[in-house]
Amino acid sequence: MPTISLCMIVKNEEMHIARCLDSVAGLVDEIIIVDTGSMDRTVEIVSEYTSKIYSYVWNDDFSEARNYSFSKASMDYCMWMDADDILEETEKVDFLKLKQSLPPDIDIVMMKYNTSFDEAGKPSFSYFRERWIRNCGQYHWVGAVHEVIPPNGRVIYSNVAVSHKKIGGGDPDRNLNIYRKMIADGKNLEPRQQYYYGRELYYHEQYNEAISVLEQFLLSPEGWIENKIEACLVCASCYLRIGQEQSALTTLLRSMGFDRPRAELCCEIGKYFLEHGNFHNAIYWYETALNIPKNEYCGGFILPDCYDYVPLLQLCVCYDKLGNRQKAEEYNERAGRCKPYSKAYLYNKKYFESV
Repeated sequence: MPTISLCMIVKNEEMHIARCLDSVAGLVDEIIIVDTGSMDRTVEIVSEYTSKIYSYVWNDDFSEARNYSFSKASMDYCMWMDADDILEETEKVDFLKLKQSLPPDIDIVMMKYNTSFDEAGKPSFSYFRERWIRNCGQYHWVGAVHEVIPPNGRVIYSNVAVSHKKIGGGDPDRNLNIYRKMIADGKNLEPRQQYYYGRELYYHEQYNEAISVLEQFLLSPEGWIENKIEACLVCASCYLRIGQEQSALTTLLRSMGFDRPRAELCCEIGKYFLEHGNFHNAIYWYETALNIPKNEYCGGFILPDCYDYVPLLQLCVCYDKLGNRQKAEEYNERAGRCKPYSKAYLYNKKYFESV
């Protein structure tokens, strides 16, 4: 059975760190903590779990800090988590089974990363991340922000999931400030960083600048297809915020020049037509979304609800607007089978009962 070093970089995480370590401490063989300047009880708390605690001078580069944490590992694989991540109780048995059965020639294990949750606590946003990485000196983090280990060697996908559950808010300007500093220092952003820089600008409501950055990324011959598709979604949202609705629609449709349609994009196109009263076109796109198989292994961001619940609920609205209440109610019931606790489904159900 392989051994695992949990390698973490932390700063001022007294609210999260014990919860994180409690969730995984019994499953890993070593805990490496790299503290980047905590002023609270973080170091005191982690000292109850490990003696392998290292100080590191933060220099606005997540990759350098993570690579430093990996350099301190002595087990077969390095595993990373953030302080506000946890391994849910329901995942622990499968985590241990995977560890016990892992073939000896595996280099990277990709695991699900659940980062948003619905009203019942079910994941509503997830994607795969490299989670166990062979400790052989061959794999290195790249990217000052939104860092990644470029996958190579033998890679497998596991449905074991790490969940991101932050308590309170962090520094919303941190990532954008790092990108700004990189640009001010004369550094060129490689395509992946350019995409994430555009997203940060969007989050900060700097829509025109975000459009400029994302359009430049979309025109570049370089860049990962999934990032290109997601850039179309973000760029379209920017166009909508500045009132350029036709450009938003064009950008959403543009995503299909990179690969087959994604349900996430089809739902946005359907929403565009629904909001403009073109219910027949909206129906076409929502039905298209329903018929697209969910490919969780594409590496992109997945919104599971866009493959069933959202289009079903919106088809209910469309058919009700067209006066076909029988079909509208049928779609609402199908949406309810996906999420019987949904407030929207229950509201619609009460509405149909009243009429």
